[in-house]
Amino acid sequence: MTTARELYPRLRQVALFAGSHEEDLDCLDQVQLVHAEAGSFLFRQGDAMRAFWILLEGEVRGSKTESDGSATLLATITAGESFGEAPLLAGDQVGSISCEVVLPSTLVRLSEDDFWRLMASCPVVRTGILRNMARRLQAYQALTLHREKLVSLGTLAAGLMHELNNPGAAARRSSSQLRENLKRLQAISLRFSTESLGGEQMECMRLLQEQAMMQHEPVLLTSIEQADNEEALAEWLEGSGVENGWKLAPTLASIGFSPQSLECARHAFPKAELSDALNWLDALASSMQLVGTIEESITRISDLVAAVKKYSYADKVTRHPVDVHDGIASTLTILGHKFRQKELRVERDFAPELPVIMGRGAGINQVWTNLLDNAIDASPQKGVIRIRTWAEDGRIAIAIADQGVGIPEEHRRHIFEPFFTTKPVGIGTGLGLDIAHKIVVGHYHGEISFTSEPGSTEFVVRLPIDAQP
Repeated sequence: MTTARELYPRLRQVALFAGSHEEDLDCLDQVQLVHAEAGSFLFRQGDAMRAFWILLEGEVRGSKTESDGSATLLATITAGESFGEAPLLAGDQVGSISCEVVLPSTLVRLSEDDFWRLMASCPVVRTGILRNMARRLQAYQALTLHREKLVSLGTLAAGLMHELNNPGAAARRSSSQLRENLKRLQAISLRFSTESLGGEQMECMRLLQEQAMMQHEPVLLTSIEQADNEEALAEWLEGSGVENGWKLAPTLASIGFSPQSLECARHAFPKAELSDALNWLDALASSMQLVGTIEESITRISDLVAAVKKYSYADKVTRHPVDVHDGIASTLTILGHKFRQKELRVERDFAPELPVIMGRGAGINQVWTNLLDNAIDASPQKGVIRIRTWAEDGRIAIAIADQGVGIPEEHRRHIFEPFFTTKPVGIGTGLGLDIAHKIVVGHYHGEISFTSEPGSTEFVVRLPIDAQP
């Protein structure tokens, strides 16, 4: 212990005491002079040591251990600076940071009572302490905001990987199927080249080709209409002796072909050549759809990357029209392989003339991807997923339901929390519903809710037709 007056010449070198007078220290009487070696700790996070410190020589640093176990460096303090006022002024009973000695240091330690006597008797020192407190609080708030932004970006990056998987897999699979189609087209074309096609045959093929090239996107039909069209076309193809007719029917029906529109081929081609002609048409139509899927997948990937850039730089997305039916149709195409793997049937009950909404924000297709992906995972083999849309009170509503086991009662309040998942380790990231919630609520000012019981879980998204910023 030593007297404050004895240390006054050294304390005058500290910025805090530069404007003080020697008699200002009479209130302190005895103070503790501390010599600390490098690598030691003056105090640790959670300690009940309440004191004010003045660093005469050396260097120390303060850090905070976060809830996830990581350490955040708060400040490096050099000779002539003071610290420790924050917990005293805030009335904290336990310290929230650790202070490690970086270089051999000499410090003055003031007890809590000495600190408050100094604050009461020396206005110059009091003003300096409060100024330091405000500066450090501002710096800590900025550091905390920066850390939260990094955590959010980390979450977004994990979600981006989650989202890129589906369009990436769809593009890769479509490219492989497109290669097979090109081989099939080449083989059939070579066979045609050895034969002389008549004028009627050439005209029929030209008309069918034009229709296939014009309509490369699936026609939006209800599930019953689609099934009826496929069944009728499959029966006609099989009855006409077309090879693999049941395989051709879904593709040809999806772009509007019917038995009536294919009658010209049956009249123009002998039975042996009819199969080649319609297989060639199927390969062409399928290739156009696959190109569309690849374009959609690449666009989805580009949109996701753009969304991260916009988030990082806080860009504002201009208002734009959003056709929900188109987005759902595209998502069903991209996730088609997952539906086929589990032999799932999709029932669509789309409201006619559903309004096109105006939104400020991107990524609404991510919502459909996440909800449908979860519905697929929850569905039993050969189950049914039902998608409904309707308009209500200036909003549109989209419902996606599955026939899974349902969401347990104890999990329901956590369902939209980031990283919460009931899927096995390595299968789910726990980000899908969190991302969907952020997009619906944050970008479109809508609502997302769900109801669940064994055998039926339905998520409902409600979006305002004109989502104001």
